[in-house]
Amino acid sequence: MIRVVLFLLAVLAIAAGFAWVADRPGDVSVVWMGYRVETSLMVAALAVAALVVVAIFLWSVLRGLMRSPEQVSLFFRHRRAMKGYLAISRGLVAIGAGDLKQARKSAAEAARLSPGDPLTLLLTAQSAQMAGDRASAERAFRAMAARDDTKLLGLRGLYVEAQRRDDAESARQVAEQAVKADPALTWAGQAVLDDRCAAGDWAGALTALEQTRGTQDKADYQRKRAVLLTARAIELEDSDRDGARAAVLEAVKLAPDLVPAAALAGRRLTESNEQRKARRILDKAWGLNPHPDIAEAYANLRLGDSARERLMRMQVLADRAPGHIEGALAVARAALDAREFGAAREALAPYLSSPTRRVAELMAAIEHTEHGDEGRVREWMSRAMRAAGDPAWTADGVVSDQWRPVSPSGRLDGYQWRVPLAEIGVVRPVIELDAPTPPVEEPPVATEIVSPAPESTPPEPVATIEPEAAPEPARSPEPQSVSPEPVKPAPRARAAEPIIPLVHAPDDPGPDAGPEIDPVAPPGPPPSRDSWQRFFGFGQGWRR
Repeated sequence: MIRVVLFLLAVLAIAAGFAWVADRPGDVSVVWMGYRVETSLMVAALAVAALVVVAIFLWSVLRGLMRSPEQVSLFFRHRRAMKGYLAISRGLVAIGAGDLKQARKSAAEAARLSPGDPLTLLLTAQSAQMAGDRASAERAFRAMAARDDTKLLGLRGLYVEAQRRDDAESARQVAEQAVKADPALTWAGQAVLDDRCAAGDWAGALTALEQTRGTQDKADYQRKRAVLLTARAIELEDSDRDGARAAVLEAVKLAPDLVPAAALAGRRLTESNEQRKARRILDKAWGLNPHPDIAEAYANLRLGDSARERLMRMQVLADRAPGHIEGALAVARAALDAREFGAAREALAPYLSSPTRRVAELMAAIEHTEHGDEGRVREWMSRAMRAAGDPAWTADGVVSDQWRPVSPSGRLDGYQWRVPLAEIGVVRPVIELDAPTPPVEEPPVATEIVSPAPESTPPEPVATIEPEAAPEPARSPEPQSVSPEPVKPAPRARAAEPIIPLVHAPDDPGPDAGPEIDPVAPPGPPPSRDSWQRFFGFGQGWRR
């Protein structure tokens, strides 16, 4: 819109100028080399304008002719660059798609068309990595690291290659070069920090952490610095008590819930007779994260106190986190030392229905100290072996007796106070059950139908299911009986298992001759003296 307005204003100014000249006519006379030219002012102005246009046109043609070689060369260079750009694009797409053949072909074409392009070096390095040619990839990354515009990218590639071949020293050197080139690089600062932590150089780790302070979240930075300061204080504990005390107090300010820092600060302040400050730090840490190390440091706030005084102190501490198992364990342990067995049992009473390993072991110690009942001690120790696990310092599947600043995999602040099985998600309550009773198999039931017969002839069985017989259809046969008592319908026939005959031993008198009375069926008529009827009556009673 502004350009349109400016164009209209320019046209208006030119028109106004021509109008002004037309309203004021005049003559122009030019004498040059014996020639005299006279004309009006308007014609002279138009002639001058035409001469200017012709001069500009001639200068453009002349300049085009003079620059034609350069323009032709620029055209071919641009065309070559476009072909190289297209080759780089195809190569990067092929790498993303996993097409190794196309990636190597495009990398070779890009190297021929655009040998100095940064993307050409990147494509060459990535295609070599994809093909497993580590030497070619490292040469490409070194070429990139030698240039100012691709130095950081080349150093990143060299660091990755050093890690892949397990060359820790080369990886450390490359990371340090990257940090010097740009301290804001997150990966380089983290690599230097991890290397210092793995080597136990806590002072160097603190320096490396400070270099990357601007790239980290404030809370994350404070937590990492508190962990490093605690590790530094533990390192200086035997050589420089004052330095250790200053470091651990700063760590407590940065992370009040860091258990090792709070416990160490409590011990150092207790040694310097600053019990009030130590109590304040331990109270705050206990409220944020109840832990046995904090309870131990709190119990020893005043050296030389009696066991009853420590018990009273533990009861005060447990009241600050009511219902927490660590408070109950601390009170029970202090009560056991003070031989207050009732207080110890009362503290552990809420956890006896499903005790953890520490609760069961502490109950075994109470039974042994109070009564010396070896049976009860063995019972509690047996329950301790089957009880749920207690929290411990765990990292990367490794359980440690004490806190460590770095996990086995090299991760700072990797150890956490948790149940070890919780890390793999297999935490389940322990339920004590008796051995399962094996199911009792019922003997196969054979179906037999007896038809009525005259008194002069003995009855004969009508049908018997053999082991090989197939199951009968779903309909049930109508029951018949030899006595007036009602007979229940026979169950649906099914394939019976092979019948194994029972062979009596020579001295086995066999089953009793008396009939078996079914407690459910109503009593039938007295057994007949006929042997056949007695036999089938016995079999019929057994089937019921």
